[in-house]
Amino acid sequence: MTQTINEQDEFVRLLEESYSYKFQVADIVKGIIVKKENDGYLVDIGAKTEAFLPNKEISNSTDKAEELKIGDVKEFYVLREETDKEDSCIVLSLRKLSCAKSWQTLQNAKLNNETIVAKVVQIVKGGVIAEAEDLRGFIPASQLRTGAPFEGMLDQEIEVKILEADPQKNKLIFSQRQAIAEQREKVVDDVIVNLEEGAVVKGEVVRIANFGAFVDINGVDGLLPISEISWQRIKHPSDVIQLGQELEVKILKIDNDLKRISLSLKRMGDNPWEEIENKFEEGQIITGTVNKVTSFGTFINIFPGVEALLPSSEMEPANANPFTIYNVGDEVKVMIKKFTPQEHRIALTVKDMPKA
Repeated sequence: MTQTINEQDEFVRLLEESYSYKFQVADIVKGIIVKKENDGYLVDIGAKTEAFLPNKEISNSTDKAEELKIGDVKEFYVLREETDKEDSCIVLSLRKLSCAKSWQTLQNAKLNNETIVAKVVQIVKGGVIAEAEDLRGFIPASQLRTGAPFEGMLDQEIEVKILEADPQKNKLIFSQRQAIAEQREKVVDDVIVNLEEGAVVKGEVVRIANFGAFVDINGVDGLLPISEISWQRIKHPSDVIQLGQELEVKILKIDNDLKRISLSLKRMGDNPWEEIENKFEEGQIITGTVNKVTSFGTFINIFPGVEALLPSSEMEPANANPFTIYNVGDEVKVMIKKFTPQEHRIALTVKDMPKA
């Protein structure tokens, strides 16, 4: 009995100390149920006026609300703060308490710069929606490791940092890139020391840009330049590889000072320029397939992975508009005018071909 009286005295003291505090939306407060009314309960939370707990804010269940008794001491969520109007009072909620505690957990994580785990639940315009602590937040595409969302991310659990956690605005923003950057700093030395130039490693494509792709090698991103993706000319890395794809790549270079890894996909196979050294010669007439048409000439595939140039000056008629003569996919007969495979260059001609 003595313990109960002491607890009540302590509670009264805490309430008196809080009289000067102005409660705000999303605050979590402790209060005591003091009166039952038709549409809810009056609660003493130490404010100058009693707060009100509507029946609809007692429980998420519409069938049976939680039974409350006069004298019950509980924690509440501040749903509406007091204003200067005469009939204004603080409105409380029990059903939002769990949600509020989740917000508080995430706010603390942001304050402490902690990395948390979130599950990707939806792909939306400009990014993805991820769930953590039963709250949904937005990850902008610029804050994704991949730089863009893709279907393979759905239902994945990823590590993120919290950029913003504002319960009053219901605004929650995550960053995967910041979490990855921090993780990389921790593992980069250990990963690089176990790699060597020329080695073949497995990795996942985690980002694609105009200049190439980034491949995750044991937690460290290696750069796969567009020039090292294919022996054949490609317009964009996505012509050959996709986000989330697993690749076997060769390590071209390791820069220990800058902590960078350069990779190659095309060198996983034979170099076609070496294969053709004894297959072609100048003056030889061959059949190729048009791969690209430009204003200055046409690029023609003459061997898997090998592209040769037919300049507009070597067309028939000379200096004709290539777009009026050739289309991508056309099969054409050409003659090799200059053959320098060591320099990865082959020049073709049509106008100098022997006349039938």
